[in-house]
Amino acid sequence: MKKLIMTALVAPFVMALAACDVDQTKEAELPEVEVKGGQAPEFDVETADVDVGTKTTTVEVPTVDVDMPGDAEGKPVTGDE
Repeated sequence: MKKLIMTALVAPFVMALAACDVDQTKEAELPEVEVKGGQAPEFDVETADVDVGTKTTTVEVPTVDVDMPGDAEGKPVTGDE
């Protein structure tokens, strides 16, 4: 069961990584010892094209019938006691 849950959690991340083509365009540069400056690396990312659409669907929803018991004896609890 743990393997199934782990697979279900990891699979979307693997698919997301597989849908991207990442090329590093600039090397990173470490900052000086004084922790000033520095340069973050740059990346060109080409993501997959995703087409999103909508459609109208009829869904049968069950009805819920709640039968409340008759009046109970005592004082109702309102939370303001």
